[in-house]
Amino acid sequence: MASEDARDQTFTFGPLHIYRIRDPKPRRFGQLIVGLFCFGIALGLSVEATLGVNPWTVFHGGLSERLPISIGVATVLVGLSLLVLYPIIDEPLGLGTILNAALIGPIIDLTLHVVPDLTSLPLRIAALAVAPMLIGLGSGSYIGAGLGPGPRDGIMTALERRGMPVWAARTAIELTALTLGALLGGDVGWGTIWMAGSVGFFVQFFLRRLRIDPPPNG
Repeated sequence: MASEDARDQTFTFGPLHIYRIRDPKPRRFGQLIVGLFCFGIALGLSVEATLGVNPWTVFHGGLSERLPISIGVATVLVGLSLLVLYPIIDEPLGLGTILNAALIGPIIDLTLHVVPDLTSLPLRIAALAVAPMLIGLGSGSYIGAGLGPGPRDGIMTALERRGMPVWAARTAIELTALTLGALLGGDVGWGTIWMAGSVGFFVQFFLRRLRIDPPPNG
């Protein structure tokens, strides 16, 4: 069951718990938009580096290999599909959840279109090095805004409410996505290990500093 703090921040609509848009509204909206763009750009950079991508992007890339769609479109389809789990895991959703599912994919595709192909190895390494930091900043920003976590992050925050540390929950989810993506033929490389092992740390680091509301467990 969701915590009492989470209940106070939501209203019920059928089987769903939906986040209320609370003050300070400008900061919440600002963090949400900045976070989504940081996250999408980071995923695009991990693809451009061609050294092994973010674990979820391995999965999305595997789907794009099997279907005639881009990585961005695959990201949108997976995000929308995960929303059906929210009533089951009793996780609130909100404006941030919907915008995450709708916008991250197009931002990835836009990044891939705008950023030129990286042929220099130092540039590729630099792009991969900053990607998990940007993912952590993006996740901390839009989750901390309190407008609803992204479809994938809702699973992470649901596990957090049940006592699992953020870094452990995030790492477990990323490794699951990685395994499925590898089976589908997604792009796995040594950079994927760096991404899988480091993202959880950066998410926890930034979320502690950018969370507007207290954690659900106090």
